[in-house]
Amino acid sequence: MADVTHLFDNNRRWADRTHERDPGFFNRLARQQAPDYLWIGCADSRVPANEIVGLQPGELFVHRNVANVVVPSDLNCLSVLQYAIDVLKVEHVIVCGHYGCGGIEAAWKKTALGLIDNWLRHVQDIAEQHPAHFPRGITDAQATARLAELNVLSQVANVCRTTIAIDAWRRAQPLEVHGWIYGLHDGRLRDLGLTVKRDGALSAELARAVGALGKPGEPVRA
Repeated sequence: MADVTHLFDNNRRWADRTHERDPGFFNRLARQQAPDYLWIGCADSRVPANEIVGLQPGELFVHRNVANVVVPSDLNCLSVLQYAIDVLKVEHVIVCGHYGCGGIEAAWKKTALGLIDNWLRHVQDIAEQHPAHFPRGITDAQATARLAELNVLSQVANVCRTTIAIDAWRRAQPLEVHGWIYGLHDGRLRDLGLTVKRDGALSAELARAVGALGKPGEPVRA
């Protein structure tokens, strides 16, 4: 079994470097957090939310789970969403998936992994709802890339359908929900073309974004 004591050494060096570079950093961080953004992303260890958007601790509120899924039965995710919107007053919710996602691949291939199979059923449902995007002859790589994109769009829709988002829009609170995807192969974010800014706008914006994905099996290009 790997030893974990080196993580404390890493932490000490990081804290010392951070203090040397900015002596007031930890004092400011301890007083308050006032992020403008909520990031709902995948738990994959290769997708460090703050780093890939160049934000410091305290600037990005983060929720992560396998395959960046948002479902009404997940009180953890909904609690984060409610706190971010109602208490922190974030103005942007970003749902970000990524190409090369192990959860998406397992959902597509229906790989039996155990308890998580029940969670990934949500992703399998998305593939079944969009058969035209998975024609005969499509490769697994093409299919998982397309499913990762469709999954992001579906989870944006799920955020927008929560009473949390709807109530915020109805009281005229500034709130935008975005769908992005990240490329492990190049470190680049891609906008999937779905941003919802008000109640009642989801259906048209979602249909447009799904229709703009291009030929089946073609991932979005930056």
